[in-house]
Amino acid sequence: MSGIAIFSGSAHPTLAAEVCAHLGVELSPTRVLRFSNDCIEVQVQANCRENDVFLIQPIVPPTQENLVELLLMADAARGASAGRVTVVMPHYADARSDKKDAPRISIGGRLVADLLVTAGANRVLTVTLHSPQVHGFFGVPVDHLHALHELARHFDGADLSNSVVVSPDLGNAKSASAFARILGVPVAAGAKERINDEKVVITSIIGEVEGRDVIVLDDEIARGSTVFEVLDRLKERGARSSRVVCTHGLFASDALSRLQAHPDVVEVVCTNTVPIAPEKMVPKLTVISVAPALAEAIRRIHAGESVSALFEQP
Repeated sequence: MSGIAIFSGSAHPTLAAEVCAHLGVELSPTRVLRFSNDCIEVQVQANCRENDVFLIQPIVPPTQENLVELLLMADAARGASAGRVTVVMPHYADARSDKKDAPRISIGGRLVADLLVTAGANRVLTVTLHSPQVHGFFGVPVDHLHALHELARHFDGADLSNSVVVSPDLGNAKSASAFARILGVPVAAGAKERINDEKVVITSIIGEVEGRDVIVLDDEIARGSTVFEVLDRLKERGARSSRVVCTHGLFASDALSRLQAHPDVVEVVCTNTVPIAPEKMVPKLTVISVAPALAEAIRRIHAGESVSALFEQP
């Protein structure tokens, strides 16, 4: 693949290296320097002139640091006369700020999208946005992949005859329905109300879960407030066992250890869009790689081929 340069920020260099291995290209070096006043400087240390440049950086904790680093990477690539700059952002944390649901608040998802374009992004490649409308916040083309097929392949060969996919809320029901179709099982959903960042209430479960093995599907798990609430409601409704599946395994605080200790949770499955520290890994956790899908999307973008087949939901 000639005329291509791939750089990684500090957020997830392991994923970037895996993507490059699938593409058969070298990961170009990036230097991040922190000054005494705590400002950072980013240098992309490979030729960008008229090249197709890809910057791999999920927006994950420390979120603000990684965001600023990505903005500086895009600006550096543009200043180095890159032919095109594609931001590969497997996780877009600010996508959760997608509407004005209280007075005098900012819509962070739109603002950060504007910042990325202003910094030099000509295209964005991302995975499983929290809300589909965030796609429209960007003034440049966005390739919005999902990880449903990667997650579903984990269940190849498993006996799912008594299983049901459950979405914790109606907002995720479309993805849950698509996932259920891939697996060939029915779907159910919770009716959720979010009280604040740490507390949610699920008032009911719509669908049949009694006596069934449940696969709870969500787009991301941070503190786990939603998933633990839905697990409680499923137990009340007589569900037999639960598997917890998500694309973005942020697992803040003690979420993973609590899932490991939960008696009804058989397994936790997520992808590697977000790095998980080795000390947080627990026996019930399985991490599926999205590097092959990202690599194929990058190859198609670089070659001018259609990417739509990779992000169309079944």
